[in-house]
Amino acid sequence: MSASKALKWITGSFEIILAIPFLGAAIVIGTWYSALGFMFILHLVTLILSLKNNESIYGSVLGIITSLLAWIPLVGWVLHLITGILLMVSGGQKTRYPSNHTYRQ
Repeated sequence: MSASKALKWITGSFEIILAIPFLGAAIVIGTWYSALGFMFILHLVTLILSLKNNESIYGSVLGIITSLLAWIPLVGWVLHLITGILLMVSGGQKTRYPSNHTYRQ
């Protein structure tokens, strides 16, 4: 398992925890919103590693957007839930490496 896939599972798990209505709000508000900054950094690192490994990036991009907009109460809950699910799905996908075959004409 690559580091980017492991980070997708980790960030996806964190996002699902933050999507739990009262627990997620308590974590975000209890850390004075620094949890969102921490998640932003984790999503950015995951995005960079995913680009380097030619893996899907949609979960990490949505995670960055979620980190920026999650301070809005209902919007934050929905974004955390969707982002967590997408990161788990992309973390479980097989990596598609580009083919190095050359074809004769």
